[in-house]
Amino acid sequence: TFYRFYVITLKLSYQVGQLYSVAEASKNETGGGEGVEVLKNEPYEKEDGEKGQYTHKIYHLQSKVPTFVRLLAPSSALSIHEKAWNAYPYCRTGTGHNSTNEYMKDNFLVMIETWHKPDLGDQDNVHKLDPEQWKKVEVVHIDIADRSQVDTKDYKPDEDPATFKSQKTGRGPLGPDWKKELPQKTDCPHMCAYKLVTVKFKWFGLQNKVENFIHKQEKRLFTSFHRQLFCWLDRWINLTMEDIRRMEETTQKELDNMRVKDPVKGMSAADE
Repeated sequence: TFYRFYVITLKLSYQVGQLYSVAEASKNETGGGEGVEVLKNEPYEKEDGEKGQYTHKIYHLQSKVPTFVRLLAPSSALSIHEKAWNAYPYCRTGTGHNSTNEYMKDNFLVMIETWHKPDLGDQDNVHKLDPEQWKKVEVVHIDIADRSQVDTKDYKPDEDPATFKSQKTGRGPLGPDWKKELPQKTDCPHMCAYKLVTVKFKWFGLQNKVENFIHKQEKRLFTSFHRQLFCWLDRWINLTMEDIRRMEETTQKELDNMRVKDPVKGMSAADE
């Protein structure tokens, strides 16, 4: 089992933008029988009072895994069930055996636990792991304006916070010292997404290679997604949660059509 802790500071408020960007990014990754299938998207409330939005999705990943996995694993192993409980500002994805597939069962787990905090990314261990476990966690800071953190094949000029300027808010472009300058900008909202990612892949001879590959892909996804979220600011800044729920209903139907009619698109695996 391999843990990483990702720290992503953002120059914006987050909840509506996150949900808008999840829907749009899902469409960008869906086509040719691959991508995202939404099975459930509904409110939930637990006995302890926690409430939020529950989603159950299937990710069809055929071309999005390395060749060595496609050669060894049956097709059923390339569809991943993800269950998520979004009780913003806390969200967990894949708790227990819920981010899994029918082939690997308990031998495969990807769990993402996120705290969204109104700070500048200066907190440690916000998930309150015990000290011995925290020592084993690798901390990764993601700077959405740093192009050197973006794979060449993932770079899109219109999704670059270092050049984007919001017409509706005046935010951007983000210079090299934008995070250092944020504390002085009291009129500008900011927050940080702290993501604890746990990966378990038990397969003799492949465990370390696959766990490292998954963490590499998670970093790519987190980096690209949050760059998009900032650069799509003018598209979502005036939306309400009611707008988002209507959009999610439409997106669910669009994804079903895209998987059948569109070509394969989106992020593919960088073969190791």
